[in-house]
Amino acid sequence: MRFMVIVKADKDTEAGVMPSEQLLTEMGNYNEELVKAGIMLAGEGLQPSSKGVRVKFSGHQRTVIDGPFTESKELIAGFWLWQVKSKDEAIEWLKRAPFDGGTEIELRQVFEAEDFGAELTPELREREERLRAQVAAKS
Repeated sequence: MRFMVIVKADKDTEAGVMPSEQLLTEMGNYNEELVKAGIMLAGEGLQPSSKGVRVKFSGHQRTVIDGPFTESKELIAGFWLWQVKSKDEAIEWLKRAPFDGGTEIELRQVFEAEDFGAELTPELREREERLRAQVAAKS
């Protein structure tokens, strides 16, 4: 099963404060453990919301809203995508992350094809598998 590990933003990440060399080293070591264990599929930090936009959909109308966005505790500063055997395994790995100082992390399971039941017809399933194969081939 796959999980998205969502690192919540705070005032420092939104202000563009870069992590210390020590934290970068610790995070690099942690990421290396995740890769060696075959868990990490992807992981990145995100620029502050001041460099982002939101697109609001209303019928056929699209409205682009420039950042920054004020509700920083609802924003994302980074993420990992993990492949693990269980939610408990993901939690155990997450507990080892080198964070401190009130950092908040959210763990969310990613939908798999079988979660969609009969609504994901054989044709839709085949298209999904084909697209995933194309993405993997480009990586």
